Amino acid sequence: MRCATQKTRRLPEQRGDLYLGIDGGQSATTALIANENGRVVGHGQGGPCNHITGPEAREKFLRAVGGCIEQACRNADVNASAVCFASACCGFSGGAEDKERYARELIRSRRWKITHDAEIALTGATKGEPGIVVIAGTGSMAFGRNRQGETARAGGWGYIFGDEGGAFDLVRRAIRAALQFEEGWGSETQLHARLLAATQERTADTLLHRFYGMPRAEIARYAPIVTEAAEAHDAIAEELLERSAAALAWYVQGVRGQLFPPDEYVRVAYAGGVFDNVTLRCHFIRQVTASGCDPIQPRLSPVAGALLEAFRIDDKHVELSNVPESEKGQFGAAVNHGSSDQRVL
Repeated sequence: MRCATQKTRRLPEQRGDLYLGIDGGQSATTALIANENGRVVGHGQGGPCNHITGPEAREKFLRAVGGCIEQACRNADVNASAVCFASACCGFSGGAEDKERYARELIRSRRWKITHDAEIALTGATKGEPGIVVIAGTGSMAFGRNRQGETARAGGWGYIFGDEGGAFDLVRRAIRAALQFEEGWGSETQLHARLLAATQERTADTLLHRFYGMPRAEIARYAPIVTEAAEAHDAIAEELLERSAAALAWYVQGVRGQLFPPDEYVRVAYAGGVFDNVTLRCHFIRQVTASGCDPIQPRLSPVAGALLEAFRIDDKHVELSNVPESEKGQFGAAVNHGSSDQRVL
């Protein structure tokens, strides 16, 4: 790594090939280092790296990603200022185009892959096998890859034109229902009173104007109100959850139709805080199963997926070992597209 590091002791020379995977998100950056056999030897975490506009963009990126890698190198007993990786894969929230030159400035590697967060989420979720991942945090999208290595996506258009089924979209629909009830042209719903109580606003109209000045991730944090209303048998809230599940299942069908034959049984991993809602998750699983797919929880985290991609581009297929517990198993809001990386449901 090209940035200088503070050394409190002499580190040993690098022995054998090392592989690097990075998941650069909106609230945190995570790195894993593995040896040539797939054993994870280093794990690091740093700050967010998606906001790279403005005069301090480069410094912010280098500080977040560089600090994360340095921590992983210390953990691996490797000199961060001298290491050259055999292969590195970086997956960045919001796309890779505006971050690639900074990443190449920071990291030495013989082989590279710089991609978006959905691809590494899929690779981690299926351990590199063909399939589809549906990500529903603040925003939403689906991404898939077949046995031929072809990829396709659905959704991920942003909050103006898409993000159906995401937490922001769910709150937006709840606000609409509350406004319609308040103005006398919508059905009665608990969402009106619950939203006003949670925000301490007097009317849905004043809440609407307040939300116009708030970040989308902040608005998305009110999504649990829809869950609470649905659990109290509010028909409008129940309908909103069912519609969100249907929209996410629709994404699956879009990706499946582009990549897989109708008779192939396709694994579909689901990730993001929206799926913490049991009602929505059950609706989603039922619809996806009925379409001939196999819904699964993610098997590994996105950063582990990035590490697998690093091995893949070096034409090596390994089974990762010694993976930190935090990078195994089910992932809620830790995986997201356009999300705040926070629990939203």
